[in-house]
Amino acid sequence: MHLSAHVDTFARDHLPPPHEWPELRFDLPELLYPDRLNCAAELLEHADPARPAFHTAAGPTWTYGELRAHVDRIAHVLTTGLGVVPGNRVLLRGPTSPWLAACWLAVLKAGAVAVTVLAQQRPHELATVCEIARIGHALCDIRAVDDLAKAGIAGLRITTYGGDGTDDLLHRPAPATPYPAVDTASDDVALIAFTSGTTGRPKGCMHFHRDVLATADTFSRHVLRPRADDVFTGSPPLGFTFGLGGLVIFPMRAGASTLLLEQASPRQLLPAIAEHRVSVLFTAPTAYRAMLDALEGHDVSSLRRCVSAGENLPVSVWQAWHRRTGLRIINGIGATELLHIFVSAADEHIRPGTTGVPVPGWQARVQDTGGRPVPDGEPGLLAVRGPVGCRYLADPRQRDYVRDGWNITGDTYVRESDGYFRYVARADDMIISAGYNIAGPEVEDALLRHPDVAETAVVGRPDETRGQVAVAYTVLRDGARRDPESLRAFLCAELAPYKCPREFVFLDALPRTATGKVQRFRLRTEGDGQ
Repeated sequence: MHLSAHVDTFARDHLPPPHEWPELRFDLPELLYPDRLNCAAELLEHADPARPAFHTAAGPTWTYGELRAHVDRIAHVLTTGLGVVPGNRVLLRGPTSPWLAACWLAVLKAGAVAVTVLAQQRPHELATVCEIARIGHALCDIRAVDDLAKAGIAGLRITTYGGDGTDDLLHRPAPATPYPAVDTASDDVALIAFTSGTTGRPKGCMHFHRDVLATADTFSRHVLRPRADDVFTGSPPLGFTFGLGGLVIFPMRAGASTLLLEQASPRQLLPAIAEHRVSVLFTAPTAYRAMLDALEGHDVSSLRRCVSAGENLPVSVWQAWHRRTGLRIINGIGATELLHIFVSAADEHIRPGTTGVPVPGWQARVQDTGGRPVPDGEPGLLAVRGPVGCRYLADPRQRDYVRDGWNITGDTYVRESDGYFRYVARADDMIISAGYNIAGPEVEDALLRHPDVAETAVVGRPDETRGQVAVAYTVLRDGARRDPESLRAFLCAELAPYKCPREFVFLDALPRTATGKVQRFRLRTEGDGQ
């Protein structure tokens, strides 16, 4: 590792030991970064200052020049007014906005470590993050400060922004001069991203300054291929690495602009796309499905790129979106541990029903639990490696995620003979019933083809006779009748009978994390079906 610029060495001190790291590969010329690198400065200083950077639904557009001035001012306040030193962890909390993005960039430019959390997280969740990362400073939107204050985190200095007080971050005195970026090492920790916590204690994933650029220089550069005149938008929050990459890092690396929406439900995205002539959209499969029902009367002709990640993209959703819009959704799999997408495909290389192929700069294979590659066509564990790898903050689960130099994502995949990777299930979501392997996503995809089904999640429940039985938790469209026998008959015509759920449970909504992932562990403990 290179000589660190961090005065507070907590992050580097709590990296896993080197023998527990995955093998890192820098196989593309653009991944050969210099030893000294500040990713915020790199993102800010190469854009045309007159070009637009951030748009909002109602407020003025920020140019790159204005963004740089705001970032420099905040960095001055952080270091001269608040006493932040390189290596300090700074919590960032608030709805998606240009000010939240500017705070993130300022923290990195000042050499500190950004820890962006979701605005929906509650006091005990915030306290856990602050405890794990030993956070002493927080920048928080004034509208989201109550839960952070209620967390009662000892020693945490909270500075709000967006308020009227003289102690507000945006009203504190600061020099009106450029802020010289801290001369961080390319392998200084830039951010700690916490896993979304579908179950268990969250894990802090530490990523370097070079990692931030590597996600843009692999998936974005080679698969997404953005242009400077693109306008990005999407639903994932900046506390979710899918959103951080898709709404800040990728557009800035290309000199493009982003529409940052505080509220980005499917019904809010559609008019925003038309009004702002959005060309690149990042959202989850459930949002694409919901937008299909509301497309009528909305102009989406400006879109040229649609990206889906966060959950498996059902082939039925891909086909329906393509049929209605002519657009081919770019499917992808990423992970907080690896910062962004590492298997994907675009344009004529897309094969519906598969995730894609390894993104340039990445390698992937399917292996058994002993680490041996399995033949094409057989399911196994997805293993990947590339320029970014899992480095948990002082967490023994590092040894589960990294094995023999590979990152083991926890997903069951099949590699087809032509090199495409097809998602089967999360490894812990594979249902084994009476000796049969049942992949929940395959059943979900079939059930979603029923005209009455809006959403569904299929999980395994323990059963004394069969080991497990498949249970389908289902949200119906408005006005549809709760008729499990009709759904069962439909599925038996679509799938082998052993794959048909033994029970159907009807819900008003599926339980989800703040990032939109279905909390399947909660469904496994639900009551009897209806």
